[in-house]
Amino acid sequence: MKLLHIAAAPLALFGLLLTAGSAFAAEAGLPGAAMSLWWALPFAGLLLCIATGPLLYPHVWEHHYGKITAGWAALVVVPMAIAFGTAVSAEAVLHALLLEYMSFIILLFGLFTIAGGILVAGNIHGTPMVNGALLLIGAALASVVGTTGASMILIRPIIRANDNRPFNAHVVVFFIFLVSNIGGSLTPLGDPPLFVGFLRGVDFLWTTANLWRETLFVGGIVLATFLALDWFLHSREQGQPKIKDPTPDSKVRIRGVANIVLLGGVIGAILLSASWKPGIAFTIQGVHVELQNLVRDAIIVVLALVSLRITRKEYRAANGFNWGPILEVGKLFAGIFVCIVPVIAILRAGVDGAFAPLVSMVTGPTGAPNDLAYFWLTGILSSFLDNAPTYLVFFELAGGDPKELMTTFASTLAAISAGAVFMGANTYIGNAPNFMVYAIARESGVRMPGFFGYMLWSGAVLIPTFLIAGFVFFG
Repeated sequence: MKLLHIAAAPLALFGLLLTAGSAFAAEAGLPGAAMSLWWALPFAGLLLCIATGPLLYPHVWEHHYGKITAGWAALVVVPMAIAFGTAVSAEAVLHALLLEYMSFIILLFGLFTIAGGILVAGNIHGTPMVNGALLLIGAALASVVGTTGASMILIRPIIRANDNRPFNAHVVVFFIFLVSNIGGSLTPLGDPPLFVGFLRGVDFLWTTANLWRETLFVGGIVLATFLALDWFLHSREQGQPKIKDPTPDSKVRIRGVANIVLLGGVIGAILLSASWKPGIAFTIQGVHVELQNLVRDAIIVVLALVSLRITRKEYRAANGFNWGPILEVGKLFAGIFVCIVPVIAILRAGVDGAFAPLVSMVTGPTGAPNDLAYFWLTGILSSFLDNAPTYLVFFELAGGDPKELMTTFASTLAAISAGAVFMGANTYIGNAPNFMVYAIARESGVRMPGFFGYMLWSGAVLIPTFLIAGFVFFG
């Protein structure tokens, strides 16, 4: 059985797949076939630190995560320079930083800044139908402003709507499922792995055309499960003593509306870079940076600065807006993009490289890709690691050619994309917004489940849904 074959993956291989960094590396000059798995250890170490730091040693991590990240990156850069020469190593690292990281972090910065200026003020009563409607709106919004943006816009309104209910933790749990993860699967704006795919050459609307069925299927099952559960809990609450509503119902208003126009500008800038090809490039240490990408990134930065200028400070204050999350993401992903350079080089070697056992796991007897294996392996790793680097590892394993993956192997790319986005919801650390939503909810007085308590929820709701979806779409 395919699923049992996937589950039998050696533990050591699972650990090394923590090497799942974020795409890039014109590691063209790096001899991937001759590189051992030792080159993957810094990336594995960095991702393990990201996964365990906030939970096991939060004080040390909070104050020193930048230094820890820089240390792991140095363990890649220095040995590469010694082993393969400064020129080859510098070109590989610059390729990662200039062509992938800069565009990646600029998009996140733009969406984070602009979405942080949109305030949903007022309050409504959190009945099952209202909660369901808010989750549906948030899931749809996630593919437009990103899972982080949609989560930050709507988490406080949905907490306020349910703050007088004795049973409300489940609302936030399903919010993480739908808004912070599943809803972001339809455009490269939605979730970081899809934007990394866009940077690799996947068409902007490819995910919309090829993942809408999977998204509606999985999202529909999860939303229906929520409505049934919320109706049951809401009916139980009727006989309990009334809790005074800390935030009585009031008219809902959207403040900072100009930021919605700015978000449209971000989408326009991305579409421009995908369609406008002037054939002009600038070379920096052997790395070719194309004009359309520079223009796109410059437009996004300008739009973010305009948002900061025109948005009233009290709107951002009411949203709890601060620069901490984007600074952390910026530092961590700089390290990830550097540490993944040798990993991508090894993966590109295919069966001749050190990751040959992994290649055999996702390849059928005839040599064709095993889509179900891609879906589950990408998903399992995305549950515990950052899903953007995980996506890139399997993108490379599937050949790394965007034109082939969008056509001949479209089902494989769909499996990788769905696994990375959907299963980031399985744990608090699977996707960046998950832990942010968890922290905001706890701060607001919601009795959220702990790390393993949350996994009981995801195991009961998401895993059966993914089992069905896997066999329906990729089996």
